Amino acid sequence: MTDPEDAPLRYPFAVPPPFGEPVEVAPGILWLRLPLPYALDHVNVYLLEDRDGWALWDTGIFDEPSVECWERVLASVLGAKPITRLVVSHFHPDHVGMAGWLGERYAPPLAMPQAEYLYSRLLQALPVESREADPPFYRALGLESEQIHLILNQGKRYLQRVTGLPASYQRMIAGEDLRLGGRDWRILTGGGHAPEQAMLLGDDLFLSADQVLARISPNVSVVEVEPDADPLGIYLDSLRAIAASVPEDVLVLPGHDLPFYGLHRRTARLIRHHEHRCNQVVAAVSDEWKTCLELIPVMFHRALDPHMMSFALGEALAHLNYLRRCGRLIAETSDGIIRYRAV
Repeated sequence: MTDPEDAPLRYPFAVPPPFGEPVEVAPGILWLRLPLPYALDHVNVYLLEDRDGWALWDTGIFDEPSVECWERVLASVLGAKPITRLVVSHFHPDHVGMAGWLGERYAPPLAMPQAEYLYSRLLQALPVESREADPPFYRALGLESEQIHLILNQGKRYLQRVTGLPASYQRMIAGEDLRLGGRDWRILTGGGHAPEQAMLLGDDLFLSADQVLARISPNVSVVEVEPDADPLGIYLDSLRAIAASVPEDVLVLPGHDLPFYGLHRRTARLIRHHEHRCNQVVAAVSDEWKTCLELIPVMFHRALDPHMMSFALGEALAHLNYLRRCGRLIAETSDGIIRYRAV
């Protein structure tokens, strides 16, 4: 007998729209796909017809293809109506990158969770290249100086694909309501992928941003400013909270991939996915000490460029920190390098 959790998700839009050509996914809501210059080659943003213009949920990354798509959409598809409100789910450049560019044209008010707004402002103020030759955070993962240089000066350049943020914003707070596009939405927030990623729940719609995606798991990473953090534990708690508070029958409008039905099945599968990865890691260090870098092939089975390696290292460390917190791993440090072993 098939476990209900293994039943397939349902995709009401089996074929995604071409880049820059929005399609209606619910009355007054347009799904717009914008290109990304990575293996994950797109991001979804949503336009909500809102009084005398359009409210926008997320913005896309700042690069030439994205600008070209926006120029085309603004000139034709939106019927000359302006962007009147910007609502941004989290700080990643593929979601906030065009906020400044759109803001210069229309000066719409910006709404974001506080942690996402402040973290975005912090990252945009940092220098493009690292001024520290061999940061201890990356040395502890087991990287040599040349590998660290590639990560910092090639793998992290995506953080600069942004156009700035306004000096003021409207804070989004979990549990409060937001009137948007003629609908009342309840604000939810969740950590793990980002510090305080916003999601919006309507009567039969769920704007999930990157917290719940249909066919991939969002990156859950430890970052340099908080090396002992447990984002994976936070993310798993968030998935359980979503399953407990959001109905199963909503249409999920995610930040990547296809809209879908089957939210609870998907949250359960994401939890199982990370439990499986944790078991793989524990098995790999059952009888020998290994660094975070040495565990990358256990979790990722393809070649990784510097951009993808920066994500992979952060995600591997997230699993290691979570397993240490659960009491399944121990760690020791020698010459600035941390190695792990199963208990």
